Amino acid sequence: MTAEINIPAPDLQIAFSFDLAQIRRVYLQDALSNTINDLDLTTLDLQLKEYVPQDSLKILAKRGLRGELVFPIPCILETNPFMLGYYRLLLGFSKKEFYTTKFGVSGFKAMEEKGNLSEKNKERLPDLCKGMISSACALLDGILFDKVSKEHFDELTLLTVGPQLRGGTNVKKGVAGTKKVFEIIYKIVKHAATEATGSEIKITNAAGRIVIIRFAPDPDIVIFEKMSTKTHRNVIAIEVKGGTDFSNIHNRVGEAEKSHQKAKANGYVECWTVVNVDNIDMDMAKKESPSTNRFYRLSALKSEEGKEYEDFKNRVIGLTGITTD
Repeated sequence: MTAEINIPAPDLQIAFSFDLAQIRRVYLQDALSNTINDLDLTTLDLQLKEYVPQDSLKILAKRGLRGELVFPIPCILETNPFMLGYYRLLLGFSKKEFYTTKFGVSGFKAMEEKGNLSEKNKERLPDLCKGMISSACALLDGILFDKVSKEHFDELTLLTVGPQLRGGTNVKKGVAGTKKVFEIIYKIVKHAATEATGSEIKITNAAGRIVIIRFAPDPDIVIFEKMSTKTHRNVIAIEVKGGTDFSNIHNRVGEAEKSHQKAKANGYVECWTVVNVDNIDMDMAKKESPSTNRFYRLSALKSEEGKEYEDFKNRVIGLTGITTD
């Protein structure tokens, strides 16, 4: 019997289409053209001559291109700080890679993300431009002359945008997944809760001790019991991998392992990993994250029924020491 072909709607690509339109308006060549329209051409030419090697400008000129298409200069970034994002994308660096102390530009991130240029960063613009121009010269030298075109530079920025969009989507999925697990835990312990916010739940267990369930950066959710005003016992560390891409699940389990190794070192009794891929090979996952005591599927927890959910529920109740509802 022939298997039925059932290809879902490309929801992710549809979302990317809207996001890309916004990025073009703010960061890419369309935004650069609009910024240049607000600048005096004499100022542009003087700064290009001051900051950019003449040989590099000649390469572009032979192809009928202006220098600011590739090289950032202070007057452009001062007029429109968002343009730092364009030049970063053109050079092929992710945000995570670029805005680091290693590159020396961690303090400039607000320019790209918020369009803010502080007085301190304004003073450092010449150094920033010189550093990026040096990298851009290497890019220009490494491209075949017949590939030097406005279209090709646009393609290079899009190659960087793609992973950035997908990474942003994965982050959103991860946050949503973590929030859902937090909500599921709240339903389990709600009867024993004394306080609850969007990021923390306080419960009182059968021994009269306070147990805190909290969102955390690494791992995603932690549960610990206060033994006194100054001491506590770390109980459960939960990593939530909300991405649905099956091909990348093993990388995400590897990330969970790194987090759980830290959690074990910090004395957590149990380390759990929640994944959003139903057909995960559990035997392989256990090999890739031996520090994980229990694996759970997000779909099973969301159903709030079945053996997997009941195991999760009973362990939360047992390890926190609360009474059953």
